[in-house]
Order: sequence, then structure tokens, then C-alpha cells
Amino acid sequence: MFSALVLGFLLVRLLVVDRRHGPLAMLLALCALQGLIISLAQHYMVAGALYVQPVTASMIPPMAWVAFQATAVRQLAVRDATHLIVPCMVLAVMFLQPVALDTVIPVLFVGYGGMIVWTCLKGADALPRMRLEAGEIPGRIWQIIGWSLIASAFSDGLIVLVQMLGAGYLQPWIISIYSSTTLILIGALTLSGALSTSASEPEEESPSPREAGPMDAHVMEQLEVYMTQTKPYLNPDLTMSQLSRRLRIPVKQLSGAINRVTGENVSRYINAARISAAQRALISGDSVTSAMLEAGFNTKSNFNREFQRITGTSPSDWLSNQQAR
Repeated sequence: MFSALVLGFLLVRLLVVDRRHGPLAMLLALCALQGLIISLAQHYMVAGALYVQPVTASMIPPMAWVAFQATAVRQLAVRDATHLIVPCMVLAVMFLQPVALDTVIPVLFVGYGGMIVWTCLKGADALPRMRLEAGEIPGRIWQIIGWSLIASAFSDGLIVLVQMLGAGYLQPWIISIYSSTTLILIGALTLSGALSTSASEPEEESPSPREAGPMDAHVMEQLEVYMTQTKPYLNPDLTMSQLSRRLRIPVKQLSGAINRVTGENVSRYINAARISAAQRALISGDSVTSAMLEAGFNTKSNFNREFQRITGTSPSDWLSNQQAR
């Protein structure tokens, strides 16, 4: 119940303060609802809640997947509605073969969590809707959410173990502890600003990447001209999808060319341009905060991380070294 109240508060903050509505808010709302239902079913012994619990639980993994896709990979599509089949399937299993729920629910959590983790392991370029300024952070957050879904499935194995040991009275506590930890972790991570993405034009599916060759050099030439003339990296909300559309180059072809020519992903390539802009601003007399904002960074943590990665030192130390020369 405490978890449900905390998640409810986080949901209000997401909707009212952050003004973020969409799949992430729906995921957070589901986590809050599930916390309430588990409390009613396992500790307040509300009979009807026991029948609702597996259905609402089965809605969380597909909602996490849809939120991940819509936030990091592509815009919502009609095909996302097919995931509504999952709770309907669980409802059918609950009436026809209730024993099978002990297998179906964990498989759902492991399956969807595994898909999220697998996609994130492909690198930042696999998340074209994420702000490039955030670097690797969105991928790491989604990996934690994916692993949290997978870990929650192991509570069923623990329940079987305590029943074999004659300690079945621990089952409600195992369910509550595992669920509370997972739900609060997922709910809290949905609030991260690194997962926010700006509204943009409709996304297009990207074709398969081309082989390395002269085309990569041509793509990089177009990109460098565009970077020099319009300085898109100064926009803190820039995403790989936006960059792809403006250059009229498919996402996979653009990210592949950058990777093969520079050895970096798109996020690091863009942030390197931002750091160069920040260095010029610092030399011209701007403060560190002013240089950070002018260069296209939203947060000081991201700015300091990228500055340290590229220069090997902090912005203030780098400026001191420049002034000492």
C-alpha cells in the first residue's frame, strides 16, 4: 500500500509538474494500480483482488515495451494495440487453466524484459528518439527497467522453494517485497528527464544499412556541411530521428556511416561538436553554466561527463590550463 501511494504521488508529479502524458505515464499508473491490488489481495484479503492481480500484472511488461518503443525507438503505431492480447490471454488462462499462470506470468516478464535489454545492448544508436545530449544514460535506464522485469519473475521460483520447505506463510511477503521493489524502481525511473523526448514529425522506417564504402564518405560530407552551416547540435532536444529527417538520410545509414568513419556513435559525435562549441564559449569569457547551455546541453551532469570524456579534465580545469598557456 505504501508503494502504491508513493507511485501515485510520482504519477501526479509526472502529469502535473513534468507535464508528460503518454506511455510512460500509463506505465507508472499501472505500477501504482498493481501495488494497490497486491496490497488488497495479499494483506487485506479482499477476495476479488486475487482474481484481478494476475491480469493487471500481465499488463505491466507489454506496457513497458510499448513505452520503451514509443519513447526511445519510434512513435506509437496501430500495431502496438496487439499487445492488448496479453491480458486477454492471461484472463483466459486464469479461467481455463489457472495452474498455468505460475508459468505464463514469469514468461511474460522475462520475455518483454529481455527484449528491452537486448535492444539497449545494441548501443545508443538503437534508440533514435532519445535526445543525443543524454548520451548513454537512456539506454542504461531502460536496461535497468528490463532487468527489473526479468528479476521480478524469479519471485515465483522463490515461492515454490518456500512451499517445498513448508514455509508457505511467507508467500504474501515474497510477492509484496519483490513487487514493491520492482514497481517503485520502474516507477521512479520513468521520471528521469533522460527518457523525455521532444515531439517531432512522423517517423519513417529505416531500411537496412549499406555496406561501408564511398557512400559513407558522401554521407559524412553532407553531415559535416549541415553541421557547419546550421549547427543543429546547439538544440538540446536534438534526436537522431530529427537529424535523419533533416538530412533525408535513413537513420541506420546515417548512424552506420558515422560509426564506420569516426568510430563513434551518433550521440558521441554530436556531443563532441557541443563540447567544441562550449570550449569556444569558455575561451571567449562565458561562465561554465552559460557555455554549457549555449552548446546544447540541458544538464550539468551530462555536460561534465562528456567534457571529461573528450578532454580528460573538467571544464574549469581545462579553462585554467588554457589561460595558463
